[in-house]
Amino acid sequence: MAKNLERDLRLIFEFFLLVSRKDSCLEFVTIMHFYSYDVAPSPRRAVLLLRYKGVDLPTTQVDMRANEHRSDDYLAINPQGTVPALMTDEGVLLTEVLAICDYLDAKFPEKPVFGSTPLERALVLNWMNKISGSLFMAFAEMLRNGSPAFANRALPGPIDVEQIPELADRGRKRYRASLELFEQEVGAHPFLCGEALSQADIDMYIAIHTGSWVKESLPESCVRLREWYARTATALGE
Repeated sequence: MAKNLERDLRLIFEFFLLVSRKDSCLEFVTIMHFYSYDVAPSPRRAVLLLRYKGVDLPTTQVDMRANEHRSDDYLAINPQGTVPALMTDEGVLLTEVLAICDYLDAKFPEKPVFGSTPLERALVLNWMNKISGSLFMAFAEMLRNGSPAFANRALPGPIDVEQIPELADRGRKRYRASLELFEQEVGAHPFLCGEALSQADIDMYIAIHTGSWVKESLPESCVRLREWYARTATALGE
């Protein structure tokens, strides 16, 4: 990956050098580039969005298992050391997955996943916030505070943070309680926000799918959630 990152940095430098020239006739150059680790939950939120829309972006895989996100090469691109990251057409680096997904949805408007009206967008964001503050947060507590692989890395980013085992226990309780609560909220429509799949569905699907990493799964009693999960998997081509 190091060679790819060096190439990316060189191309970005050459681009800005070119457009800064007074005699440059360059009007528009597409430099969008995606930095991902496709199997991880956060990058996968954008990966499934792109797949659903049928968009193929130039992508560099940053192997988080090999700590490539903490390498000097990657930190030169994204000093936070987080994945995913997106270099936009405008030459701006986005490092938060919500901003990345929102940007990509607006950039590639076919099959919108953030809604087509103010109310639809509000509903999608409302669901996304609930999912983030419950399932994703609980998953992170379990994984980062309970797995030896995350020793001294209990929080994302370049700073070492010690694990708190009690948070893993709390996360497991939160995860299971959240599934039971969401079981009562789904079923009125095919998808979380209505008739069409949205980013909220993508997020919830990933939060449940990656539960297996921490030995969690959808209980048999969550009948409506299981039906929704199957519909979403089909819509995403999983």
